[in-house]
Amino acid sequence: MEHRKLGNTDIDVSLICLGTMTWGEQNTLDEALEQMDYALAEGVNFFDTAEMYPVPPKAETQGRTEECVGEWFARRGQRDKIILATKVSGRSSADWKHLRGGPRLSREHIHQAVRDSLKRLQTDYIDLYQVHWPERVTNYFGQLGYEHKTEDDLVPIAETLSALDELVKEGLVRHIGISNETPWGLMEYLRVAKQDNKARIVSIQNPYNLLNRSFEVGLAEMAIRENVGLLAYSPLAMAMLTGKYMNGAKPAGARLTVYERFQRYTGPLAVAASEAYVNLAREHGLDPGQMALAYVNSREFVTSNIIGATNLEQLKLNIDSAKLSLSEEVLEGIEAIHKQYCNPAP
Repeated sequence: MEHRKLGNTDIDVSLICLGTMTWGEQNTLDEALEQMDYALAEGVNFFDTAEMYPVPPKAETQGRTEECVGEWFARRGQRDKIILATKVSGRSSADWKHLRGGPRLSREHIHQAVRDSLKRLQTDYIDLYQVHWPERVTNYFGQLGYEHKTEDDLVPIAETLSALDELVKEGLVRHIGISNETPWGLMEYLRVAKQDNKARIVSIQNPYNLLNRSFEVGLAEMAIRENVGLLAYSPLAMAMLTGKYMNGAKPAGARLTVYERFQRYTGPLAVAASEAYVNLAREHGLDPGQMALAYVNSREFVTSNIIGATNLEQLKLNIDSAKLSLSEEVLEGIEAIHKQYCNPAP
C-alpha cells in the first residue's frame, strides 16, 4: 500500500482511506469491525468518520459510526496504528436540533463537538479534525455555480480557526482540515492562519470522481502549491461508476435503491457518462470500479482516496485499486469521455 504525506506534517497516510458513513445504518457493528480488521491487514492506516454519521443523518442514529470506531479501538487495542479523522458539523438548512440545538462553527460548538466525538471514539486525541462544510452558504454539495447571499450572523472563519487552534494546543487534535470548501474558503483559512499565527490546515476533503472533476478547475493547483492535499470522497459517485446501476438496474439493498434522497449522480447526463466509463473499462478488461478509483489514485493533488463499502467483497475490490496502474490508452479514453460529458454531476 502506497503512503503519502498528510500536508506539511510528518504523518504518512495510506493512499486508500477507509470511509465509514454506512456503519450504524446499512452496516452493523460486527460488519464495521470486520471491515476495519480487513483494511488494517491490507495496509490501510487511515480511517475517516464524522459526528453526523451514519447517513442519511437521523437523530436516533447520529454518532453510531464514531461509536463503531471506538468499539474497534477498545476491542483491538490498535489506536496507535491508525490515523483517525473525524469532522464537526456546521450550520445546515436541515432541522438538526439533536446536534447541540443546531450545529454551528463557533468556539463553543466546536469545543463541545470534539469532546463528544472523543467520548464516542474512545480515544483521547484525533489525528485530523475537519470542518465538515462551511458556515456560509456557498457552492458545495452538488452546486457548481456561486450565487452570493448576504448573511449577517455568520461565524467568521477566524473564530472557527481560533477554536481549532485551541484544540491543537490542548492536545485533543493533532492537525486540522476542511471539507466541501471553495478556493476562497481554502485561501481564507491559510491567510488567517498566517496572519494570526494559528494552526494551518493540512487537507481538504471534497468530492472527486470521473463524473465530478470540478476540483481540478480552481483547487488542484492550490492543493499542490499550498501543500493542502485532497482527501477525495465519493470516488465511485455513489457506485454509479461500478456498473451496478447499468440499464436502470436497482439492486436490492443498494444505496440508490434504498434511499431516494441520493440523486446527485443520477441525472440523464451522469447516467450516460457512467455507462461510457463502464464500457471503456470492460473494453480493456478492467473492473469499472477499480478503473474509476485508480484514476483518482493517480492524481498528483490527491493525498488519499476515501472508499466505502457495505460488504467485504466490495472492500477488497476497492482497496486493490491501489495496485492498478492505468495505461495511456485507458487514460486517453477517459479524457475523451470527459470532453463529451464534462462534470455531468457536480
